[in-house]
Amino acid sequence: MDRKIVLTADGSSSIFSEEVNQHYHSHFGALQESMHIFIEAGLCSATLSPLQTISILEIGFGTGLNALLTYFKSENICKTVYYETLELHPISQQEAEQLNYPAILPYLSAKEIFTRLHRAAWNTKEVVSEHFTLQKRLISATEANYAPDAFDLVYFDAFSPEAQPALWTKEVFEPIYNSMKKDAVLLTYCTKGSVKNTLKTLGFQIEKLPGPAGKREILRAKKYIHN
Repeated sequence: MDRKIVLTADGSSSIFSEEVNQHYHSHFGALQESMHIFIEAGLCSATLSPLQTISILEIGFGTGLNALLTYFKSENICKTVYYETLELHPISQQEAEQLNYPAILPYLSAKEIFTRLHRAAWNTKEVVSEHFTLQKRLISATEANYAPDAFDLVYFDAFSPEAQPALWTKEVFEPIYNSMKKDAVLLTYCTKGSVKNTLKTLGFQIEKLPGPAGKREILRAKKYIHN
């Protein structure tokens, strides 16, 4: 797969995939995008604030930035996290070492943790710390199954529907919906009408939120079950 390391507008790294002709993160800023969508609107949302233990599913491990930010934010807000992530085409260790997140984040152990996240074995649980357990699954979301009633939060960070339409279908979202607990939330940068309609059909409550730099809106979808 042809990929190259690029620098985004906020000074943080991303990767450009020539195969799908898309960046892994927004070229307006990889770090600010991940913080805005998945950490601030997801992990730190009011819906999740009472929970001390949070189970997260991520669709698209990619550069590992979302996992890295989640690790340190969970420390700051005193949460214990189980983090399950899917990726069919992992980046290499050499590529990971070229990403500058450890250098620009204000954590002394950022490089150590980032390395551990990427070197963790696939398809097995890795205890990264007493508050963070990682399971990386080498599988596509089009083929994955999940335990029922398992997740409090979903980061849906796949390539866009234009690049990978098969990842944005009812067949992919329905098993994810079934794996989510009551009142669990799903975050995605994509606000395309067909995606919103698919989520609504499955029973999600859709909420539009202001987007990060360069993007007007994002989606937060809640699994709401009537008693």
